[in-house]
Amino acid sequence: MVATARQITKSRKTSESQISLDLNLDGSGLADIDTGVPFFDHMLDAFARHSLIDLRVRASGDTHIDVHHTVEDTGILLGQAILEALGDKTGISRYGDALVPLDEALAQAVVDISGRPYLVHTGEPEGFEYHLIGGHFTGSMVRHFFEALTFNARLTVHLRLLNGRDPHHIAEAEFKAFARAFRTAKTIDPNIKGVPSTKGVL
Repeated sequence: MVATARQITKSRKTSESQISLDLNLDGSGLADIDTGVPFFDHMLDAFARHSLIDLRVRASGDTHIDVHHTVEDTGILLGQAILEALGDKTGISRYGDALVPLDEALAQAVVDISGRPYLVHTGEPEGFEYHLIGGHFTGSMVRHFFEALTFNARLTVHLRLLNGRDPHHIAEAEFKAFARAFRTAKTIDPNIKGVPSTKGVL
């Protein structure tokens, strides 16, 4: 592990996946993603672009069995990287809220960089979790990813789908809404002195 300012390089290896990533919280939205799961690559690219982080991910896993391990383990590592890159959280805005449309889909995300992991995820239509997006990525992977990221980054996240029909649009609106909310929450606010918490720590 190497950490500098709000940048970090991390890796994770299990019997099911091998992942490495470079993260810069103060980037410009540059993404270089290769997980072996094309639709997931598309979602991570959208996350980087709309959160204004620079993100490089290389992952390989037992996708011949299922994409589950690769997606979940990437979420775990990304969450750990975010937590470490945030450091002591001095001067961050802490909260972010975004409402993002994608054609008929509309998603809202509210993020609190709280130090307390909690995910509330609602609104996806019945059967979405079983739908294959791009022929390989099941809808259930959206929640699995956000569970892994949220708990490892120690974020409080409320993510809800307000409207949506097309599974691709639903997933992408959720990723973009989270990205936009996180973008605000992670931003350094020059008017904030110290850690934005009455407890003095986050």
